[in-house]
Amino acid sequence: MQKLYVAMVGLPARGKSTLAKRIRDGLMTEGIAARLFNNGDMRRALIGAESTDPNFYDPNNKVGREAREMICMRNMDQARDWLAHEGEVAILDATNVSRARRHLIETTLTDHPVLFVECVNEDQLLLNACIRRKTTLPEYASYTEEEALASFMKRISYYETIYDPLQDEKYWLRVDSTANRLLDERPCESSPYYPAIREMVVSVWIQCLYLARHGQTEFNLRGRIGGDPPLTATGRAQALALATHLRDKPIEWVFTSTRIRSHETATPLLSERPDAHAMAFKEFDEIWAGDCEGMLYSEIRERMPEVTQGRNASKYTYAYPHGESYAMLRERVQRGLRRALFLAGDAPLIIVGHQAINRVLLSLFLRQRNEDVPFMYIPQNQYYHISLTPRRKVFERVPYDDRQGASLLER
Repeated sequence: MQKLYVAMVGLPARGKSTLAKRIRDGLMTEGIAARLFNNGDMRRALIGAESTDPNFYDPNNKVGREAREMICMRNMDQARDWLAHEGEVAILDATNVSRARRHLIETTLTDHPVLFVECVNEDQLLLNACIRRKTTLPEYASYTEEEALASFMKRISYYETIYDPLQDEKYWLRVDSTANRLLDERPCESSPYYPAIREMVVSVWIQCLYLARHGQTEFNLRGRIGGDPPLTATGRAQALALATHLRDKPIEWVFTSTRIRSHETATPLLSERPDAHAMAFKEFDEIWAGDCEGMLYSEIRERMPEVTQGRNASKYTYAYPHGESYAMLRERVQRGLRRALFLAGDAPLIIVGHQAINRVLLSLFLRQRNEDVPFMYIPQNQYYHISLTPRRKVFERVPYDDRQGASLLER
């Protein structure tokens, strides 16, 4: 039976390793023997701290260049040996950004086809976040944060001088790794694994996502919309109860809006997870009510009856004066979700959102009619758990006892 090499391509911090792992995991779920061969892991094991110096990646550094080529050749040898025995798909996880390196791979691995998969990411916010995350790796333990950042940026600059996008190679896929979107391809139609891999690179993968709404605020109690109010005592109890309920759940990323109530709800979650990453996205800010921000619903009915009439006629498409509609939210919420999923990779994450935001987020996973989205049930004492892969789909609403949070606050 024909076997396959998959060689990743792309500048650092573009999502190559995350996608490589998804391809491996997806193939293994199908009963296909797949394995990763990561150049970075071998580099750290064989060379150690010396290879953290950015000058190791200077194309004009003969010693560094030869060391990198040695690692590449050794990984290819191991991949070839594995395919010669029990393996079916060997995945070479490395930058492979130069045509010379890819030519070396194609001319060395001639026993089976080579499929190149290039990851592209032009979202500057995500790139900055990914680069900062890279600087927390153990190999930068002796660096200050700014030293590590400068070192990694210089490493990237060296790769940029030799980077050539895929073009002349025999088989390849180019993928927008943030949007899970295929940009271009030269299909490897002879490989029985190609259709499955092609599907995997464009599929949304969510291993474990928790979606929670912020706790109660004074605006919630009074019927005011928008604003930036803090949590009430009940809201703080709900936040504490949520954190207690999820205490034993592994959560590595916590995403919030930029609003106070979202931050305060996430604070107890983060206090129990000092190593968790936290980021606030404006994409997750509550729907903007424009001229109606901070108003009571009763005030809107009395002073701006045309707003009430417009929303009653079509709550999904009606936009507040100088504000937003649910339809307008979709693009920014979808962008926020893509960013959150890209940063988290396959790690468990939670989004602490708002009522309208969570409605739109849920509608991205459910086949919900647009006109029904503004009426989806988003309680403040329950959360949603979502797992979504090509072979597994889990969607559940889970209640938690917010009275437990009140008792903890009283202690």
